[in-house]
Amino acid sequence: MFTGIVEECGRVLERDGSRLTVEADATLGGIEIGSSVAVNGVCLTAVAIGSGDLAFDLGPETLSRTALADLGPGDSVNLERPMRLDGFLGGHLVLGHVDGVGSVIALDRAGETARLRIEWQGQDLAPLLIPQGSVAVDGVSLTVAALEAGAFEIMLIPHTLERTTLGALKPGRRVNLEMDVIGKYVLRVLSVRGEPR
Repeated sequence: MFTGIVEECGRVLERDGSRLTVEADATLGGIEIGSSVAVNGVCLTAVAIGSGDLAFDLGPETLSRTALADLGPGDSVNLERPMRLDGFLGGHLVLGHVDGVGSVIALDRAGETARLRIEWQGQDLAPLLIPQGSVAVDGVSLTVAALEAGAFEIMLIPHTLERTTLGALKPGRRVNLEMDVIGKYVLRVLSVRGEPR
């Protein structure tokens, strides 16, 4: 489990088949073979650890459900180690299980802040987004500022723009979306009971 508070931006060093190798520094602390690490919001298992890098194997399911297939050498990625159960929850509960992929429509700067507009794919995500609700975009815990049919907006503060990959997003870029886990469980319970959404 993660919090959506990015620890550092890593850089993709290599994509060799299903193997993804990422340059890392702060995220290496306490990581062992088999440890989980969120890479752009996707929970991956460390399969190799170097002096300044981590390697992960990407399965077909991960490649088909996330935007990780778009990554290539030189691309920046958001990295976060799992939350400690005795730690501080600074963002919101993030599982690293991507619900869908969105596409950046626009990143409009307004002074030191920015408004990021994202279109989502798949109407099944619509009930999981609410105004002022939580959403993780490429692993970053954010608040929905505006919501419309098929798209939502979030406001990015200077800290987020500087410390994550979101400030460099361009229109058309695909991003990983994870909706609020509590909302997903509520929706599932209602569905099983046959109650209207």
